[in-house]
Amino acid sequence: MVREAVAASAGAASAGDAEDGDSGKVVIAAIAANLAITVTKFGAALITGSASMLSEAVHSLVDSGNEALMLVGLKRSRKPPDERHPFGYARELYFWTFVVALVIFAGGAVVSIYEGVEKILHPQPVESAWINFVVLGVAFVMEAISWVVALRAFNADRGEAGVFETVHASKDPTVFIVLFEDSAALVGLIIAAACLSADLLLDQPIYDGVGSILIGLVLATTAAFLAYETKSLLIGESARPDLVHGVRVLVREEKAVDQVNEVLTIHLGPKVVIVNVSLDVRDDVSAGQVEQALARIERRVKERFPEVRRVFTELRAREHRDRPERTGRG
Repeated sequence: MVREAVAASAGAASAGDAEDGDSGKVVIAAIAANLAITVTKFGAALITGSASMLSEAVHSLVDSGNEALMLVGLKRSRKPPDERHPFGYARELYFWTFVVALVIFAGGAVVSIYEGVEKILHPQPVESAWINFVVLGVAFVMEAISWVVALRAFNADRGEAGVFETVHASKDPTVFIVLFEDSAALVGLIIAAACLSADLLLDQPIYDGVGSILIGLVLATTAAFLAYETKSLLIGESARPDLVHGVRVLVREEKAVDQVNEVLTIHLGPKVVIVNVSLDVRDDVSAGQVEQALARIERRVKERFPEVRRVFTELRAREHRDRPERTGRG
């Protein structure tokens, strides 16, 4: 069984490698931008003493670590099946992206809110404020470049659907996580610039702390949304409706099939789908004809939908519908 699963994984690997490569490019571009921004922001925060800038530095550091975790998930999800994991490790990607959502909350939101409260309770004037604005401007440009790369990858699969509809339907969390992280980063930069400007114009250092709290709230909201979406993937989502319908149509076309009862699917990874079909066979069909029909169904389903790795069938003759017989093919 494991040898068959390995062969199936190898056969479908080429279809998934291109998508994994695109996801990897998006993540690498985000890491490169965030590492450069992180160093610059920490330097500015140390020089000026700005809480908003420190929150932004922590935010960028967390983003860099998160994207490194996503690369780990991408790499581990491509491991072939083995005795302990006969269906492979594709779901590792969903685990690591869920960890990313938790880190955004714990490492970004909590720290930013804490720094903001501390600054409001113990306000201190920001020194050399122009350094912060220069850094914020440079960071905005670099984050915008990373955001455009992620947006293009996201729009490539979006079509005419809305943003949140696409995120909810997407089975590849790496692209939309980077997109939302970069979006949160751009919003955070705008908040930091606005609050630092209020601090200077009104001579009220507490606005710097308010900015840090607002950045923390943006991160907390982003983390909650991403955790919700990745949790659903981790638990197991069905394949897209057109795949389910397509499988049902292919099965119905077999003359040996009398009725298709259920077509159940689950995503183990962005390009790894398991299909289970429950069907009734005609009374006048021999066992050999049934076996040939199942082989054709499996072949045609995998040819039509390369992401389908395994096809399981649950056979029921008309006079024995109360006693299902499950067979697995892959």
